Amino acid sequence: MSNLLKNKVSNILDGKIVSGEIIQNVKEQISKHIKNNTRLARPSMAIVLVGNNPASESYVKGKTKACEKAGINYDVIRFGDTITAFELVEEVKRLNKSYYDGFIVQLPLPAHIKAESIINEISAYKDIDGFHPLNFGKMALGQKSMRPATAYGILKLIEYYKIETKGKHIVVIGRSNIVGKPVSIMLGNDFNIGRATVTSCDINTPKSLIDEECKKADIVIVAVGRPFFVTADMIKSGAVVIDVGINKLESGKLVGDCDFEAISEKASWVTPVPGGVGPMTISGLILNTYEAWKMKNLID
Repeated sequence: MSNLLKNKVSNILDGKIVSGEIIQNVKEQISKHIKNNTRLARPSMAIVLVGNNPASESYVKGKTKACEKAGINYDVIRFGDTITAFELVEEVKRLNKSYYDGFIVQLPLPAHIKAESIINEISAYKDIDGFHPLNFGKMALGQKSMRPATAYGILKLIEYYKIETKGKHIVVIGRSNIVGKPVSIMLGNDFNIGRATVTSCDINTPKSLIDEECKKADIVIVAVGRPFFVTADMIKSGAVVIDVGINKLESGKLVGDCDFEAISEKASWVTPVPGGVGPMTISGLILNTYEAWKMKNLID
């Protein structure tokens, strides 16, 4: 942790702290329900991991640790990167009928397998990543659903720090199905955290237009996978900056899509990388697993 981060704790959106509290609360809620009904089995999650991508291994490790802290049982199901799309679909179909309350297929997948074809086969009721078209559609309509975990985590972070979104101008840079699209929709929806005016941009938007919109924004959320894409001169004083990017420099250092040190001097709130949105993605996954477990067991 840099000295800057240590000295400016007051404006850091600390995903580790918030995620830890969410996971602890889930653990307490699970224990309460089981105490009231001893026949209930603990929630369970399966994680399908294909190949040996080091980043995926790290992400899966973080998810299994969170399961342990939340009191959720889990299994990691491993396959080599030579598995065919047909074989992986067959595994997904098996998991759809299994006792697991929810499961994920860790992305990215090998180049010969289209992620979309796998995601569409996952039961919407066990889709704890929130990527299935049915869940995405319900989320867009403001209905109860499994919400895309990263976007869900971002909203929980905003909620925890009591950052106002109603009537605010929010610029989202990035339009991926995992982050940009769902967070734009959720922040524009009529939820407790939402009701904002949202401008959606991506790397194809002219840089001059991105700069112009960012300078007017109350909240900037960036997820484009380009280090230092958002600089301090692009944001207004007092803005909130949420950095979803994780980029590895040649030096091995992990950085986000923002110039953190310069922006932290100007923003009212800013997420660090790592330690900001990453832990919140995991807490979103844990919350979805808990909700899937409640739905299966008809728990309010």
